[in-house]
Amino acid sequence: MAASARRVTIATIAEAAGVSVPTVSRVLNGRTDVSPETRDRIEHLLREHDYRPRNSRQPLRAGLIDLVFHDLDSPWAVELIRGVEEVTHAAGVGTVISAVHRRTASTRQWLQNLRSRQSDGVVLVISDGAGPVYTELHRLNVPMVIIDPAGGAAADVPTIGATNWSGGRSATEHLISLGHTRIGLIEGPRNLLCSRARLDGYRAALESAGLRVDRKLIEPGDFRHEGGFAAAQRLLDRDDPPTAIFASSDQMALGVYEAARLRGFRVPDDLSVVGFDDLPEARWSSPPLTTVRQPLADMGGLAARTVLRLSRGEPIETPRVELATELVVRESTRLFAETGGKTTE
Repeated sequence: MAASARRVTIATIAEAAGVSVPTVSRVLNGRTDVSPETRDRIEHLLREHDYRPRNSRQPLRAGLIDLVFHDLDSPWAVELIRGVEEVTHAAGVGTVISAVHRRTASTRQWLQNLRSRQSDGVVLVISDGAGPVYTELHRLNVPMVIIDPAGGAAADVPTIGATNWSGGRSATEHLISLGHTRIGLIEGPRNLLCSRARLDGYRAALESAGLRVDRKLIEPGDFRHEGGFAAAQRLLDRDDPPTAIFASSDQMALGVYEAARLRGFRVPDDLSVVGFDDLPEARWSSPPLTTVRQPLADMGGLAARTVLRLSRGEPIETPRVELATELVVRESTRLFAETGGKTTE
């Protein structure tokens, strides 16, 4: 069949699928008035026969991938977009960026738009409530890659992440090496695998140093400035506040800065702070933030390359990739001195 692929016509596909020529035409044009079962059968035959429209030398491809977030209101998302767009631009492929805002109606609308434009693949940066999305993309035979999964992704869906456990451990070990023993932690959303891994790395560092894990020094957070600010308020208002805080994201770490300022704590003289991500704003904060660099742009680029390989039917080396994190020491941490103002133990 490969030798005659260039001679395949719409009529050939229609006869093989047991449908009319107009039905095949509607599928080719992205129309939605075709039953899912019929659409699947026709799309399978189009791929099997390597159907090419008349006067085209290329296989049937949309030349698009979708990049889907819950929200687009963070520098974290911007870094991922930068990595994805660099790869797709070099490949001559367009990127459609969407935010579903954790609303079922928005997700349904995005899926309907996806069916219409027949994207070649999808990079998902969504976690909770993504089960129906996985199911529908499998049904449509659209390849997908997930960045930072919540932990419940199907085994056959490739995922891209970072070494969050080792990042959490290195952040905490850095603070321990400076003499801190009361180290607060502000978690990320507890449903996310990356948040749980950073928490586990924090615990492992304390236990390895022979320090007790004090649950009262662990506060919930949401990766946002507001969450870090609220959690730091609770920690700093304790009768025995921590002398250092590891915030599970840079945005939360900057929220810690503000909570400390309002209470008269100086960073790093009275309170050492470590973040996670190494967003561009981290080195421009005052003082510049010590943080764990997460290679966000590289993660986006790898996700894009992976989904493009899958869209071409090419194999990938491994379904789960974790890129290395790295501690970046700046000016928000310092040696702990027992006689040093607010940090006196």
